[in-house]
Parts: sequence; C-alpha cells; structure tokens
Amino acid sequence: MPPRDILLGVVGKTNVGKSTFFAAATETVVEIENRPFTTIDPNIGVSYARKQCVHVELGLKQCNPRNSLCIEGNRFIPVKLMDVAGLVPGAHMGRGLGNKFLDNIRQADAILLVIDASGSTSEDGVPVKPGSFNPVKEVEFILNEIDMWIFNNIKRDWDKFARALDTGSYTDKYSVIAQRFSGFSVRKEHIIRAFERTRRSPTKLTTWSDEDLMEFVKVLREESKPVVIVANKADHPISTENIKCLQEQFPEIPVIPVSSIAELALRHASKKGLIKYIPGDSSFEVIQNVTERQQEALESIENNVLRKWGSTGVQKAINIAVFDVLKMITVYPVEDATHYTDKEGRVLPDAFLVPRGTTARGLAYMIHTDLGKGFLYAVNAKTKQRIGENHVLYDNDVIKIVSTL
Repeated sequence: MPPRDILLGVVGKTNVGKSTFFAAATETVVEIENRPFTTIDPNIGVSYARKQCVHVELGLKQCNPRNSLCIEGNRFIPVKLMDVAGLVPGAHMGRGLGNKFLDNIRQADAILLVIDASGSTSEDGVPVKPGSFNPVKEVEFILNEIDMWIFNNIKRDWDKFARALDTGSYTDKYSVIAQRFSGFSVRKEHIIRAFERTRRSPTKLTTWSDEDLMEFVKVLREESKPVVIVANKADHPISTENIKCLQEQFPEIPVIPVSSIAELALRHASKKGLIKYIPGDSSFEVIQNVTERQQEALESIENNVLRKWGSTGVQKAINIAVFDVLKMITVYPVEDATHYTDKEGRVLPDAFLVPRGTTARGLAYMIHTDLGKGFLYAVNAKTKQRIGENHVLYDNDVIKIVSTL
C-alpha cells in the first residue's frame, strides 16, 4: 500500500480568507462569503507539493506520472487539505463552532494557520478598518484555543491515568502515554521529543501541576501539529510591516506572505487559457487577448504580489509545510532500475512522500506489505548499487525493491 495521505488543516478565525486559500490551493468550489461561519462542515480537497521532477536530474526527456502530475519538469505530488470552521475566542469552551472546529483538526499532520496580515478583521471575525487588529494577537489566541482544547480533554481523567502509570509496572511508559494522546494523532516519537524538550521524565506524573501539564500539552502540540503561518492579504500595503512583526515575534514558526485572491485569479485565468501560469511560479505570461479590466487586474497582481513577494505564497506555504515542517522527502519506486520504469514500461510513474529517515525496507512495506515481509534487498537505480534493509533513503532516490514475495 502507498504511504498514507498527508493532511494539512487550514485553520484560522472567520473572514480572513481561509476558504479563498483553500479554493486557490485545491481549485475546489467552496462557499466564500463575508460573514461568520460560512464554513460549517469541513471542506476536503486535494492540493499538491511541488518540486523538480527527478527525470530532469536523470536527463530523461519525460516521465509518465500515475499518482502525481509532472508539468514542465515540476512534479506535483498530492496532499490533502481540510478547511474547517472559523475560530472565535472561547472556542475551546464551545463558543461559536469551537468544539466542531477543534474536533475536525484531530487528524491533521500540520496546521496552515491563515491570518489576516492587513489587520482588517476583528477578534470575532468582523471586517474592520485595515490596521485595527494586531495579527500577532490573532496567532496567539488561535494557538491558545487549540492548546486549551487539548488540555481540557486530557485533564478530564489525567489524575486517574497518572496514578495508574506511576504505580504500574510498565516497561515502555512512552508508548502508554502516546496511547492516551492517540486521539489527537500523537505518536510515540512526539511524546519522547516533548519529554526531552520539557526536561521531564515519564515517572511521577501525579506530581504534575496543571501548569506542568499545560506546558507539556503546548510542546506536544508543537511536535505533533506543527504550524505554518499563512500571512494572507499580503498584497495590502499595511501588511508588509505586520508580516515583519510576525516573523520577529514567531521566529520558530515559518511565516509566509500570501495573497490567496491573487492565486485564485491566476488559476482561473490559466484555466481559461488567458495566461500561462504554473502554481508557485514567480511570473506568468499572457497568451491571449484580455480585456482592459483583466489587464489591470493582472498588472496589479504582478506589481503588488509577484514582484514584491516572489510568488502568491500559496504553493510556497504548502511546500514549507510538507518538506520543511513535516520533513518529508520524495522517493520514486520502480521495477526496472536500468530504465526507471514499472512493469508496464511507464517511466517514474509514482512519487511517494515519505518521512525523512525512511529505510529501504520501510519503503517496501509502504508499497505493499508482502514486499516488506519478503524483502531481500533494494537497488539504488541512480548508482545501480545494492542497498540493505536498514539503508536510509535520500530525497529524490529512485529505488527498486527485490523481494521473495
């Protein structure tokens, strides 16, 4: 079976352009209105992480993608996006659609935190004069809502759980604690890193205060739900200084200047055949006659977004989440290590996003359980060298698995 889909949660308060970002990234039609709670049920769509296809590196004329796309030498590998209901202060206590929103993001691997970089949306998601609301406060309250929601859920039976763990004869307490947090898509490695960062031990949990538990929850959320700040409405003049403030205030979190509306406009124009544009590009080419109004809109995007920020930021935000924050690499499994093909002769048909540190045998299990069970060895198709089961794969490796099954 192939690697499981990566799920990115598109999170933010109401009316900051969350659904526009989602629509631009997935080309999915969603309800976009200037009022709270337009998004009630989560919208699920497919977007793509973009990188140079390995066929370019190998000097091949083309490839034959099956599970992904290849556009002018750029490989687009699918990831899932989930746009959930907008947050308001007090969401963790059920205000607005808080409980529904927070429950929806349980399974997210990473969070794309969409904020209004122009400061033109109040704390409750009401349009206000640009510059009226501090985007730094926006980030702080949203992260706090998520942390408080996790804390309240864990706290309900924490004392009972802590007593059982402290008095029990468990050989692997990390796994037991991971099981307690499993409903939030937390894995054992997240638990271990959280203990390391907080300099705590999984013993004597009964001595923890509420403040201790809250600190642990916050660090655990950072490990299991890493964040990319999508500084939307970056085309507004006032956004420049706000984005700088965000980068200074949150140096540990990537802050990406984004104009979702510009990306959506470029994709629509490209679909109509008016321009040539590949998502993530720093420019576009007009290839058909456009109206005066269309020309003005395109020039505005070029001057206020592309030249200023280098791109609309939508594709960059997804790439940062996948490759930098989640630390994924791309691996191409093949049947024929000489011609880089599968059984049907398709060149580099599949591109898998796998965690950094994945081994050759681990890849075999991802392709099919039987391949993993019967693993004999693998072949690095680039070097033609045989590699063992514990060989750690690198980004853009092309790998043939040899198995008894």
